[in-house]
Parts: sequence; structure tokens; C-alpha cells
Amino acid sequence: MMGKQGSHKSPRPECEGGNYGVILGMKDYKLTSSDTPSWKRMTGVDYRWHSKTLLLHGLKTDSSKCNSCRGLYVGKKHIRTIVVMFGFLGSLFLLDSLVISFFEFTSHQPTAAPDNSSGFQDRDSYINNNNKQSPVYMYGRLLNLAASALAEKEFKQESSNLWLEPYRQASLWEPCAERKLQTIPGKPVKSNGYILVSANGGLNQQRVAICNAVAVAYLLNATLVIPKFLYSNVWKDPSQFGDIYQEEYFMNILKYDISIEKELPSNMKSLDVEVIGSQITDADLPKEATPDDYIKIVLPLLLRYRVVHFLGYGNRLGFDPLPPDIQSLRCKCNFHALKFVPKIQQVGSLLIKRIRGFSARESMLDTQLVGKFIHKEDHEASMGSTKYLALHLRFEIDMVAYSLCEFGGGDDERKELQAYRENHFPLFLERLKKNSTSISPMDLRKLGRCPLTPEEAALVLAGVGFKRGTYIYLAGSQIYGGNSRMEPFTRLYPNVITKEILLTPNELAPFRNFSSQLAALDFIACASADVFAMTDSGSQLSSLVSGFRTYYGGTHAPTLRPNKTRLALILRENESIGWNSFEVRVKKMILEGQNAGIRSYGRSIYRNPRCPECMCKHH
Repeated sequence: MMGKQGSHKSPRPECEGGNYGVILGMKDYKLTSSDTPSWKRMTGVDYRWHSKTLLLHGLKTDSSKCNSCRGLYVGKKHIRTIVVMFGFLGSLFLLDSLVISFFEFTSHQPTAAPDNSSGFQDRDSYINNNNKQSPVYMYGRLLNLAASALAEKEFKQESSNLWLEPYRQASLWEPCAERKLQTIPGKPVKSNGYILVSANGGLNQQRVAICNAVAVAYLLNATLVIPKFLYSNVWKDPSQFGDIYQEEYFMNILKYDISIEKELPSNMKSLDVEVIGSQITDADLPKEATPDDYIKIVLPLLLRYRVVHFLGYGNRLGFDPLPPDIQSLRCKCNFHALKFVPKIQQVGSLLIKRIRGFSARESMLDTQLVGKFIHKEDHEASMGSTKYLALHLRFEIDMVAYSLCEFGGGDDERKELQAYRENHFPLFLERLKKNSTSISPMDLRKLGRCPLTPEEAALVLAGVGFKRGTYIYLAGSQIYGGNSRMEPFTRLYPNVITKEILLTPNELAPFRNFSSQLAALDFIACASADVFAMTDSGSQLSSLVSGFRTYYGGTHAPTLRPNKTRLALILRENESIGWNSFEVRVKKMILEGQNAGIRSYGRSIYRNPRCPECMCKHH
């Protein structure tokens, strides 16, 4: 019906045999939700409906000149009226077209993100603004083949296997680390003293440090004081444990396994642990320290001074050999005890729901990540669900410079990266000068030691079979080279989204100066994704996210891990390889990297929790 838009029905002229729209040759057009222009959503006003209402109003006021529709008598007196009326109608249609054109034009211009629940910011916000540089291509021929292949597959059915774990064995494992330890509640155990921990690095390095500290406290029969986070000139984040994780929840989950306190007793606060000699640094412990190392090096200090301080503590506890109960406790800490604070959970929930089109699937993964917030009903939940892929694209300048690789940017790139090394990695350069055997950038690339560029990541996704319209959540924000590097990626996959795009400035404001809290939002979006893809398996974020998905995701959380050595071999044939051959080899590479086997000796239990100490297997 005409005239809906929040008003009463427009009166219809009573005419026998039809309506004025038919008589006057007017087109009876309709607007549906699928073709609503963006300017209507922005302004809340539909000018087409407004023009239509004006038109009906004009017809109504003129109806006194046409009381009967059985015939049209046109006399000389009425010719001028009809001409005026047609002129008036023509003016309305012209005005209608001008208004629509104006709003459709303005809707396509770059604007600030609207401050509403689904506002999208400028899509270039995820990269450094560097519009002066031309796009950098390393594999132009393959990129053209990929673009053609994606265009051909646009209207074909996408394989559902892309969104599922490929191995049946994945469904045989289920989370059970919280049930592994059988410590008797209230068991009287005298503590050997207190362990203080100052963890370094970013969010994910700190998470590993926390879990290792819990295991060490258990091993040494010590009381753990809630860990502190060191301020880093790199991360520049003053956040502490309680700003990121729920302290009371953490203490409650682990209360039957170890003793945890928020701070030292008042009579010990004045102790200078460095002066008394009970401060432990990385120099005092091997990188893959064993339980014996802690018993020999740390326990005597703990028993003597009743307190030890692990300064700059990180990954200083090996994974094997380790008693099963300590392994289980590490899993329990990582997968059960560390819950993000409600502030992070709530915004993380917004992030997930906006990617999915306001549909909360309420999976075990989502529930573990954002708790009660994923269950909140949303008035737009009926919009349906969108699958998305999350990508951790590790192509920041520090990693690029440290790799010593070249990425097709020529002399300008070489000079820029060398200058960065001189400013940030002087000791690294000194070691290189003393090393008589150096490897060329070309050899490094052949050996698969170079970070994947956005272009290479896009080629892998195309080779695996993801369609051009796939929504891709990009974790992190500072891509080296900015637009010049991302252009090949967005050429194949234009639907790139980030937290900066999905959240309004007001929603992001509380996290702006807290890089670890921003990283927590990325953690949530990546862990909850239908598919998670990484470009560097050594990254802590990629490692922890993939482990979290393995632990809680069942068969619905596949992770893609390119083998950089094999991929480098494939990409070396850029000038000759056919697209079909490229697809076959990339798919095989990815499939073999998804093997659902048990954790192998020495591998990270945080990344590979499929083992008897961490998960339960049904036969």
C-alpha cells in the first residue's frame, strides 16, 4: 500500500475502472528491503516515498475537477488545468530524480563512520595511509589467473568442506582439562613461599607467562601472587591483570590446585627482592627449562627468602618432559581460568555479531570467549548469519625488517628496512657483521623464511577455494607498505573488515591507548571465526587462537596453516604454473597442515591441546 512509512494510509481517489496512476501512465514502482539505497539508511528518509505522497496529495486536491471517472470530458476550460497538472507532475518527477541522485552520490563519498550500532568506518583504516606509493606486485601473472578463477566461480556453489575440519578424528576429542586434576578440596598444604611474576611482551606472551607461572607455583608448592605486566616501550600499554582478565574467576577456578593471593602479606611488602638475591631473570633459567631446573635454581631461594620474583618472565618452562598433572594444570589455566573482563567480552560480542549480521550462533567457542553477552537478543537478529574467515597477517615492519628478506619494493624498500634495523635492531646488525656466512634474500625466500605478503596470503585463499565475496576479518592494523601492499589482496578479496571498521569511535575509545586490550578483541574475533588462517605459525596470537579453536571448536573450527617452505617452491613457478595445478598443490599443502593427530613431543600444549593431559578422546 502507498503511504506506509509511519503515517496513515494515503486516501485513494475513488475511481471506477482503475486508479490515476494507470490513467496518467505513471509507473507503480516499489521499494523492498533488498534495494533500499544507502542514503535512506543514513538519513531515515525515503524520498521516493515522499514524492509519491506528494503526488497523491496533488491528485487528491485536483479530484474536485474530476468527480466521475466514467469518462474524461476535455473542454477548453480544462486544457489549461491539465497542462498545468502535467507540468506540476513533471516537476515533481524531476525533483525526485535530483534528490535521489544527490543522496546516492553523497552516499558513495568517503565520510566519517556514523555513530550507530552498525556503523562502518573508512575501509582503509586497517593500513598505513600511504596513497602516494603505487601497488607492489610480486606475482602479477598468478594474481591475474586468480582473479579470473574467482570470477568464474562467483555463481557456483562453494564447497561446504571449506568451513569444516577435514579430519574425522577432530570430533573424537573434547575439552576436559578442568577435570584432570584430582586435588582434594581443602587439603592442608603448607606453602613454601610466594612467587611474584612480572610478565613481559604483549597480550599473548603474557598469557603464556601466566599459565607457566601457575604450573611453577604448583611444582614448587608456592603461593602465586596475581601476576604483574611490565610496561613496554613497544606495546606502550599500562594494563594490568585485572584490566584484561577476571581476577576473582581466575582465583576461584584454580583454588583447589594452587594458592593464589592478590598481593604479598603486609610484612613482606618492604622486601627488596633484588637486593636480597631472590630475583630470577631469563638469564638464570634455560629457555626450555625443566622441573629439575626450577627445583635446583629456584626452590632454594624460595625456601631461604620465602619469596622469589620472576622478572621479565615469559616462555621459560619447556613442554616435555613434564609430569601429566603439571601439563593438565597449564591447560586448565589457559582454556578455563583466563576469562576476559566484561568490558572486553561485551565489545567482543558486538564485534562477532556485526560480522555475522547480528546473528549469535551461541557455540561453545563463543560462550567461552564472551560469556553471557553472546546470548543477548538483538533486534536485528533476523537479518541472518554470515560466515567469515579471520586472518592474522603478520606483515608488520618489525617482522619484515628482521627477516632480512626483500619483497619487490626495490631500492626504496631496501633503504627503508635497513634504516629501521639500524634504529631498532643495532645488536642484531652487530651479530650479522660478525657472522661470516650470510644468506641472500633470494635464498631466504627459497627456504620459506620470509613473512608472507598480503598478495601471497590472497593467492593461498584463492587456491584453497574461498570465493571473492568472503568476509575476511583482518587481525592487527599496521601492515607494512599500507595501501601499496594491500591493493593486491583487496583486488581478489574486497570484503576486508577490522575492529576499526566494525566498531564506532565511541565504542573503541575505552581501548584506544591499551594495545593488549585491543589485541584481546582481535583474539575474540579470530577464535570465533568460521575459519582462521595464519601466515606465521610462530606467532603467539596464531598459536594461542588455533589452540583455543582446537580445544573448543570440535569439527566447526578449521585452521589454515601454510607451509612456507612448500609455498615458496610453488610460487617460484609463478611464470609457468597453471591455475589448476596451483590449486591442487595449495589445497594439498593446507590439508596436510590440518592433520588432527595427537600433540607430538616438545610441541606447545597451548597450540596443540589434543593430548591425554589436556583433552579426552572417545574411541
